[in-house]
Amino acid sequence: MWKEFKEFAMRGNVIDLAIGVVIGAAFGKIVSSLVENIITPLIGMITGGINLTNSLIFGIGEAEIKLGVFIQSIIDFIIIAFSIFMVLRLLTKLNRKKKEETAEEPSAPEVDVKEELLMEIRDLLKNKQS
Repeated sequence: MWKEFKEFAMRGNVIDLAIGVVIGAAFGKIVSSLVENIITPLIGMITGGINLTNSLIFGIGEAEIKLGVFIQSIIDFIIIAFSIFMVLRLLTKLNRKKKEETAEEPSAPEVDVKEELLMEIRDLLKNKQS
């Protein structure tokens, strides 16, 4: 059982996935900070000092609906999705260029021994007729 788990864990896809999750979490924190500390205050300045996270709160008693926090989460998601799209697009272009550079020209099809002999006979017959 340990051997099977070790084989599973050492596959390239699992390791790549783990790395992707860790990098994605860190990237998410960066984008959340960007939205929270730069974009949201800029939106507040444009809209006359409105802070979405603090101003759009509705509630009855102790129950609160924090619409501003929800809008900020939507902005986070859009920026993260767009950023990931742009990174993947760039990587796809780089991989495509790399494949085009490394792609070799297709070589001539290999000739079977019988076909090669027939071609020699044909050439000899042509030379004999001339």
